[in-house]
Amino acid sequence: MNWDTVQENWDQYKGEIKHRWGRLTDDDVEIIEGSHDKLVGKLRKKYGILEDEAEMEINDFLNDPREEMHEV
Repeated sequence: MNWDTVQENWDQYKGEIKHRWGRLTDDDVEIIEGSHDKLVGKLRKKYGILEDEAEMEINDFLNDPREEMHEV
């Protein structure tokens, strides 16, 4: 899966994003609005990680075969 798929179907992926990163609140997910850069920023802030680490986390999410099964 790629980020475009997530962005285009944000409403369907919000729950999976919150489940994957439990520190994100409903408000955080609404603010992110499918933006890759906003998700990176929120992950950095909530988890205290570097940008590269946030990017790796997102790539792991995109490449997780369990997420592929739910692809819209």
